[in-house]
Amino acid sequence: MDMQKISPASVVKSLGLVFGDIGTSPIYTLAVIFLMTERTEANFIGILSLIIWTLMLLVTVEYAWLAMSLSKGGEGGTIVLLSILRPMLRSGKKIGVASVLAFIGVSLLVGDGVITPAITTLSAVEGLVLLPGMEDTPQWVLVSLALLVAVFLFSVQKKGSSKLSTLFGPVMLVWFGALACSGLAAISEAPAVLKAINPWYGIEFMQRNGLAGFFVLSEVILCATGGEALYADMGHMGRKPILAAWGLVFTALILSYMGQTAFLIHHPDTNNVLFEMIRSQSGWLYAPFLVLSLLATIIASQSLISGIFSIMYQCMATHVMPLFKVDYTSKEMHSQIYIASVNWALFVAVSLVIIGFQESHRLAAAYGLAVTGTMTITGILMVWIFHLRKRPWLCAAAVGICVLDVIYLVANFYKVPHGGYWSLVIAMIPLAVILIYTQGQKAVYQRMLPMNRQDFIEEFIKQKKEGHTIKGTAIFFLRSLDSVSPYICKTMFDNGIIYENNVMLSISRTYEPLGLECHFEDSPVEGIQMFTVTAGYMEVVDVDAILGEAGIKSRAIFYGVEDILTRSPLWKIYATIKKLAPPFVQFYKLPLQSVHGVISRIVL
Repeated sequence: MDMQKISPASVVKSLGLVFGDIGTSPIYTLAVIFLMTERTEANFIGILSLIIWTLMLLVTVEYAWLAMSLSKGGEGGTIVLLSILRPMLRSGKKIGVASVLAFIGVSLLVGDGVITPAITTLSAVEGLVLLPGMEDTPQWVLVSLALLVAVFLFSVQKKGSSKLSTLFGPVMLVWFGALACSGLAAISEAPAVLKAINPWYGIEFMQRNGLAGFFVLSEVILCATGGEALYADMGHMGRKPILAAWGLVFTALILSYMGQTAFLIHHPDTNNVLFEMIRSQSGWLYAPFLVLSLLATIIASQSLISGIFSIMYQCMATHVMPLFKVDYTSKEMHSQIYIASVNWALFVAVSLVIIGFQESHRLAAAYGLAVTGTMTITGILMVWIFHLRKRPWLCAAAVGICVLDVIYLVANFYKVPHGGYWSLVIAMIPLAVILIYTQGQKAVYQRMLPMNRQDFIEEFIKQKKEGHTIKGTAIFFLRSLDSVSPYICKTMFDNGIIYENNVMLSISRTYEPLGLECHFEDSPVEGIQMFTVTAGYMEVVDVDAILGEAGIKSRAIFYGVEDILTRSPLWKIYATIKKLAPPFVQFYKLPLQSVHGVISRIVL
């Protein structure tokens, strides 16, 4: 299927894979905002206006227009912005700043990935108390049900979402249809809500409420959570189907928020706005709607978890994170992957958050900080790129959006003491791993004493003449012949293991998402061949298959293992990360029976 073609099937599929998170925010957004805001008609209209323009500016302009115009190989996301920016930067310092910004953006997305499943699941389960006879359901029962949903959600990840995803789109289509219809029905009872399309009502609300009005922005942003998925999931679905689907989703969301506001004008004391509005409209249809909302929240969480797997794979392929064991769950789609360690770490974090916060409105106090952080970083990187590309109009638009992102981010600092620190604490974990790992790799590389090309070739010729070569072919992993890793010198010259044919295999990742090239380079000396594999960071590299196609039949494969000795607490963490991470022979699916790890001791 051509990813850029818009067909009803591709649009419906996008609804399921991209819009789950933003599509379920009407469940809790207004309910949370009016926990901290006086319930008057002027406030209802003012906040509705803020929601409409937040969706318009922070999702439609920032992501659908500006960010989605920046892609590489059809892929999107923070790592893609970094890969576009890096070649344009001259100084190492600027590259360092851009890299750290991107790493923070990635880490904040992980923080968001823990809170999203928790808040959507809890808020959907809380709709049960509006069923007849279930009004007095104790909170611990609702928490237990939310935990059961989480257990189910994380247990099915291993099966892969490609089979289930065919159902996601139709379910979300019904969900958005229900939001739009219920919204339209409620608007007819209070058509005054339509005037909220005028941004003046939002500005007036801010002026009237002063500092309190400014902090309300920290709750208003909940309507845009999941907006970053439009850009991050571009590689899965293609730009055009996502934009077409966003037109439908945007309309359904606006109608739902307008309908909920109309309902609030007539019933200002309502707490669980969406569910109470649906119950008053539909009677017996309320129970099926509750089931639909639970399915929608599961889909929202699912697409976010898949997104985190993709981000982790990008980080591993570009060497900013240690290798995790990766399972590929779909032969057709290279992006369908499962990382067990990440999956269960997310499950533990989501469960702790559900147990710790107990109620969705308390969890909303922690939600939004990571989202606005990610949006701000996206804004900064976009301004930088448009400026360097000399696109003044786009740069000006991106600056305006970036200023808006910063305003929302500052408003969200209000949440830090109320639980917002949670998303920061969660985001600190991947960020710490990235920083320790990248710095550790740099330190190890500096302490290795590689042999230069000329010395290596001379020693190789000398040893080959003197010693006995072993029949067959051996493969050695190597970055380039210009500096030969100590483990190769140790194997060949200290241990006397020289084969008739020694293939130096170099695997390098490009900053392009896709593309795979393999070729032999000119042989520097008889008995040594250079074989280079260059792959995009989203490519799944099956080294065994590549070697087979190139006609390389190996008897042994050698790779270097660093044994790190250190007294520094920081490097001890790095050494532990290295020990826990599977060797890349597992990552690149090599035949284990012919693989040999050669240990080099390194003192940090």
